[in-house]
Amino acid sequence: MKRVVIVGAGAAGFLAAIGAAGNGAQVTLLGKMAMPGRKLMITGKGRCNITNACAMEDMIPMLPGNGKFLFGAFHSFTNRDIMELLERHGLPVKVERGGRVFPQSDRALDVVETLEKILRELGVRLLLEKRVRRLEMAQGRITAVITGDGGRYPADAVILTTGGASYPRTGSTGDGYALAQEAGHTIIPPKPALVPLESDDEEIRSLQGLSLRNVRGTLLQGERVLGQEFGEMLFTHFGVSGPIILTLSRAASAAWQKDPQAVLDLSIDLKPALTPEQLDARVQRDFAKYSRKQLKSGLHDLLPQSLIPVIIDAACLKPEQEVNQITRKERQRLVRTLKAFTVPLTGTRPLAEAIVTAGGVSTKEINPSTFVSKIVPNLYFAGEIMDVDGYTGGYNLQAAFSSGFVAGTHAALDGKEESV
Repeated sequence: MKRVVIVGAGAAGFLAAIGAAGNGAQVTLLGKMAMPGRKLMITGKGRCNITNACAMEDMIPMLPGNGKFLFGAFHSFTNRDIMELLERHGLPVKVERGGRVFPQSDRALDVVETLEKILRELGVRLLLEKRVRRLEMAQGRITAVITGDGGRYPADAVILTTGGASYPRTGSTGDGYALAQEAGHTIIPPKPALVPLESDDEEIRSLQGLSLRNVRGTLLQGERVLGQEFGEMLFTHFGVSGPIILTLSRAASAAWQKDPQAVLDLSIDLKPALTPEQLDARVQRDFAKYSRKQLKSGLHDLLPQSLIPVIIDAACLKPEQEVNQITRKERQRLVRTLKAFTVPLTGTRPLAEAIVTAGGVSTKEINPSTFVSKIVPNLYFAGEIMDVDGYTGGYNLQAAFSSGFVAGTHAALDGKEESV
């Protein structure tokens, strides 16, 4: 029986263990934390956005960080496969807006417990609080995994599924990068991929807690558009967050990595469903309704209360100005501000706060069909440790599940005849 040792008890590690054990291997899964699946537990705000129900060919564009590298894996283990696996073992799932898939219970813990149950059924040995110190090698191959407590786990194949360097409290502290580097692999410098953005503008910070829906955010570097997204966003004590911000953050992070002094702005269209002419007509109707009111009281139908003084200031108007005294030129300036409210950006939140890490083990050194190393013949990779990353919506977890299952399957089967 082939001995497969998997380092990292997260999404990729679980599926690697299932793939390997399901193909006859003796599997040991080593987790650093006291509980497995810690990052799974916090995805989808604790509900676990398992995957996305889109067609598999539509998933690759949603992983701008080397998504094409996963083409084979996505067709070997699909979103339907992970959904059916969970449902077959007693966890029904549901599809929500945008194709996002969640457990019907809305409990991430149920996903983790279901995957643990599958591991037990397959006879996987799950060992927790095991920090891997090094990979023992002889004649260019890994012979064992050595843990910090002196444990030695002989291996015919090893799969590294240690995740990236985001959310270190879940166990993703970049340990796997050091192990891969010691084995001869190149590490693409990690940077935050899905991460909130900071602004040092006091008025923006004063909007803390305000959530906006159905707005369009455009990331700008001068006149150049780096990205554009429609949906929800949130103002925070440090700047901005929320789905559209997280998606735009990848382009922002890349721009600042290329030029740390780059000046980036977020332009928010607060009324994207209306053309400037339609919005002007809407503002005129509101002004007619509140003609005897001050401007700060005449925008209640158009904007959230906390946003009104900020927009008035951005449009260079006076809050006490009477609505019936506002000129056409001033009204049009207000309309332009509503269509392009600017948030100056100063940086990303730290990598530790990123949902996903960009960077990691270079995909050029990994076989995309099997996820085996091109440098060490019995070392495999899966999940976020690789230089692969995507947008929110279940795409990153599917990448972990697919690559994990394929890596586990091949770790169990490749070269099996030779080792017998």
